[in-house]
Amino acid sequence: MATRHLIVGAGPAGMYALETIRELDRDASITLLSDEAPYARMALPYYLCGEIPEAHLMYGDRAYFERMKVDTVFGRRVRSVDPKANQLTLDDGAELAYENLLIATGASATAPPIPGSGLPGVCHLWTLDDTRKALTNARKGADVVLIGAGFIGFIALNAVYKLGCRLAVVEREAQILPRMLDQTGASFVEGWLRERGVGVYTGTTVLAIEGSPEGRMRLGLRDGGALTADLVIIATGIRTNVDLLGGSGIEVNDGVVVDGRMRTNSANVYAAGDVAEGPDLLGGRAVHAIQPTAEDHGRIAGANMAGLDVTYEGSLLMNITDVAGLHCASFGLWTGDGREETVLANPGRCIYRKLVWEDDRVVGAILVGPVDDTSMLNDTGMVKGLIQTQVPLRAWKGYLLKNPLDVRRPYVASGAPAALLKRTLLGKPSRDKQYRFQGMRPTTRPTEAHRVLIGTRPDIKLL
Repeated sequence: MATRHLIVGAGPAGMYALETIRELDRDASITLLSDEAPYARMALPYYLCGEIPEAHLMYGDRAYFERMKVDTVFGRRVRSVDPKANQLTLDDGAELAYENLLIATGASATAPPIPGSGLPGVCHLWTLDDTRKALTNARKGADVVLIGAGFIGFIALNAVYKLGCRLAVVEREAQILPRMLDQTGASFVEGWLRERGVGVYTGTTVLAIEGSPEGRMRLGLRDGGALTADLVIIATGIRTNVDLLGGSGIEVNDGVVVDGRMRTNSANVYAAGDVAEGPDLLGGRAVHAIQPTAEDHGRIAGANMAGLDVTYEGSLLMNITDVAGLHCASFGLWTGDGREETVLANPGRCIYRKLVWEDDRVVGAILVGPVDDTSMLNDTGMVKGLIQTQVPLRAWKGYLLKNPLDVRRPYVASGAPAALLKRTLLGKPSRDKQYRFQGMRPTTRPTEAHRVLIGTRPDIKLL
């Protein structure tokens, strides 16, 4: 008899678990339950700024689910879970039985109790409905205020910056991006924003939001100042969606506690993605609410639900974002906490780098700089690779201490690329996601630079 798998949540963790189960077991019964139809939350800013249409957000349609032989229940929430009876109860009273259950319910936006936060021009920009609401007032020349200058807030900031809005950001902490950058890195980003006309207000909070008949809003600040806005975006944090597990006996800390197999303290209940507190690559356990971790969690959970015995070595704390053309990234133990650090700061070009060391291994990093100095050189990816593989740099550590802008030589010489090539989650190359918008597949169109680069190689045929 086919195993009955029930997946709660249609984000990346749930969807990658679904595909992994189906790849390993063609006959398994799979039901996907979610309060929303599946869409790419991380792509919402691109929709907001007009770079993609709404249709491109979706990553599952009826034809896809029929092809994957998945039953879907959308528009419903889970009221309770009973691991002893192997069933859950929905908000409409319906009951669903399972043999394996995956909790992939993600996280929800949180907000401080600000009077006036229910006004029509205030939103969170966390869901598709939030983004549709924001589009009403997000236009070129509009005044937009972001409450919260964390990673999520800055993803929204970059989108409205591209629209040509006049921007201001309010952060209660003494610096922007407090859980992504140290004080020096944050000061570089603040200077970059101010040069581009973005108001930065740190160490203060919004006391109240007042509306007007014209639709404009006034935000009173704790330090006595005030801001006006056509649109207010609240991005003050998120919380894991664990309420459905109340009284279930499933262990919850910052998130649902899971082992290396994404299994909870109930043998046939798994958790993955933003809701899960799982192994950290550099030790301990944590909730890493980022898409790469959600995808890894989903694949590991799906493989174990399908009968494999696969252990996850852990996720890496990382945040990467574009701030009005300035690329910012942090990885691993970037705070240092007394460890040896290598720091390079060039205010003139707005370049800041910090490497954190454990003996001759890089265990944390911060990179701030224009795209040509970070992403285009692939330094961001190479530093991430050094931390992921934990390869010892030996004598190359001394070279990197003297030449922190030349990551490529130590990266290659240490064997990090070869170590990365050997790493797989499930012991084989992962398939890309099987959903295709209108059946289309990605195509490669080499640029002129690509043609110049390989044009001297007559044995290679250009695509």
